[in-house]
Parts: sequence; structure tokens; C-alpha cells
Amino acid sequence: MCGRYAVRPDPAALAVEFEAIDRTGGELAPDYNVTPTRTVPIVVDRGERSVRPVRWGYVPTWAKDAGSGPPMINARAESVTTKPSFADAAAKRRCLMPATGWYEWRPGDRRRQPYLCAHAGGDSLAMAAVFSAWWPPDSRTPLVTCAVVTTEAVGPLAEVHHRMPLVLPRDRWADWLDPARTEIGGLLEPAAGMLDALEIRPVSTEVNAMRNNHPALLDRADEVPEPAEQAALFES
Repeated sequence: MCGRYAVRPDPAALAVEFEAIDRTGGELAPDYNVTPTRTVPIVVDRGERSVRPVRWGYVPTWAKDAGSGPPMINARAESVTTKPSFADAAAKRRCLMPATGWYEWRPGDRRRQPYLCAHAGGDSLAMAAVFSAWWPPDSRTPLVTCAVVTTEAVGPLAEVHHRMPLVLPRDRWADWLDPARTEIGGLLEPAAGMLDALEIRPVSTEVNAMRNNHPALLDRADEVPEPAEQAALFES
């Protein structure tokens, strides 16, 4: 985790929800099946709190190129402040990645049954994240990228997958976004009250195909039967 998620509100609505200014320039629209390397909205504070478009798939500032190896979409909370790829960003370049919810699959599940982890009341989630500005050679425009901070899953969430995004409650947003705050140890633990507000529901296996992208992917669906149950359907 996190390898797939959804953002239902458009940037203007996100700006209202996160008390920010929309600086996406019309570049983004709702996305119900966000995949790595796609352009996504983040919330940052650099003198003003704003919603900005960046690429999901972190590239360190010191990388020789932007395409070597798989995209770095996650940063572990346990090592984000010490791992060379993320330490500087954890201290100086933190952001929020708004999400309607994230999709998860049980490891080893041959059915590939997806689940959506979302706020029970329908509010957007604020996933803790870090960002980086990488300058391509001979370019005046940086490539800005981000990665979700993940932590050990707890409670019912752990029944689906052992990792989960670090979801921040509203009273932690300002501290996380504050570029003057370089010590964040106290912000890297899941907030108990936030976890109580989350729910998990099975959704359509259409999520499994990245080409599928529509609002119904967020709806509760019947779980795919286990293989033995599927066979029983054809027994006389």
C-alpha cells in the first residue's frame, strides 16, 4: 500500500474542503482509479495553502534521471526521516494527498477482490505525503513528484493488508504542512480518532483494470466467491 486510490472532488471542491486556493489551472479532474505516475492533486503550504498538480511517483532531487527503476509511490513512516531518498523532503517538503479512499487487496487472494478504505461519512481523507522538485538537464521547469507516507495497518484495516497510508486528522494538517517544522516524529503515528472514522467495503473487480475509471467503482459490491464456492455454482 498505497498503490491505487480515488479522488472524487474536483480541485475547486478540494480547495474549499482543505481551506486552500486552487492552483491547478484546470489541469485535473475527478479520478476514480488513480494509478502511479498519474498527475494528482496535493495540498501544500508555501506562504499560502494551495492545491497543486504533481506526478505520483517520487524522484529524489539528486536523481540522475527520472525514469530509472519503478516509481517510488510510497515512503515508510518508520524510515521516512532517515532514508536518503526521503529525509530532506520529510524535513522540508511535506504535503497532503487528498483521497476519497484507497483501494486494497489481500495478499495472495486469487480472486483479486478489491476493497475501498474510505471515510464513513464521505469526507475526503488527507494522506500524509512528501514531495520533491527534480530539475531535468537543460530545463527551466522542474518535475514535481510525490509519495504517500505509509504505516503499519491497525484494527480492521490490518485484516485486508498490513500497510496503510498515514491518514492525518484536520488538527494535524497545519503542523504537517508547516515548512518551518523540521521534527515530525510526533506526527508519524496514526491518530486513533481518525481510524475510528474509516470503513472498508468490497467494490467491483472493475477496479483491477486500470482502464476502468468511473464513479460506480466507489460503490459497495458483492464479494467475488471463493474458488470452491464458484465451482459449487456449477454443480448439479
